[in-house]
Amino acid sequence: MQSGLYIVGTPIGNLSDMSSRAIETLQNVDLIAAEDTRVFGKLAAHFDIKTKRVSCHEHNERDVVPDLIEKIQNGLSVACVSDAGMPGISDPGFRLVRAARVAGVPVFVVPGPVACISALVLSGFPTDRFTFCGFFDEKKLRDDNKIPHTIIYYESPNRIMATIAAMARVMPERQIAIVREITKIHEETIIGYPAELLNIIPPRGEIVICVAPRPEHKMSDAEISEIVNDIAATSMKSAATELAARSGISKKEAYKRLLENGGAND
Repeated sequence: MQSGLYIVGTPIGNLSDMSSRAIETLQNVDLIAAEDTRVFGKLAAHFDIKTKRVSCHEHNERDVVPDLIEKIQNGLSVACVSDAGMPGISDPGFRLVRAARVAGVPVFVVPGPVACISALVLSGFPTDRFTFCGFFDEKKLRDDNKIPHTIIYYESPNRIMATIAAMARVMPERQIAIVREITKIHEETIIGYPAELLNIIPPRGEIVICVAPRPEHKMSDAEISEIVNDIAATSMKSAATELAARSGISKKEAYKRLLENGGAND
């Protein structure tokens, strides 16, 4: 192998997605820097990869990177892998690549699956412009909602229902796609307005959330009145949530419209 740093993508669930080039690279480099050597050990055993490996994760990356760069400068070939998918995408690898560029050593990529891109394609939302925001952070949600095009988040199954509730409060007019277990047996995509998804069975497994672009069409007063009449038989809280989701107006404005219409049943 030519001396340098090799960024190698690995499967995000289905081992059949491992490329022959990735296997060949990992079998022939001098050293593999793995996010978790135990996790990588299972993949290595499956594909008969016996290359020496060291840990390189978010907690030791700053300390390990200089040593890895020195090894490359001395003529070795080093591969970087994360637990799943492409290194550097919300995973270790970014600092190692940056250091390699600063040091002027060769950097190569061996592409593999990326969960956020796979989820984007599965969502059916526009792909011409999108913003990947990493792991969901509720404190940034109002600012994120200012992004007019498609948004992508990673999320934990332990927090997913709280996240949907937050989205129902802040961005009720934007559809979301909850994509879980990509490439695995239980792969599933659930699409709807946040308010519509508040009572779903909590999704499990690895989750990606895609948020549709902000609606360009602002409904007329007549169109909003038609929706008000349609949902007025429900409770005020439910009616306001549905009106906001279907019309694109704020929840506060939805309450106001319902009150002007005589309210909903409590």
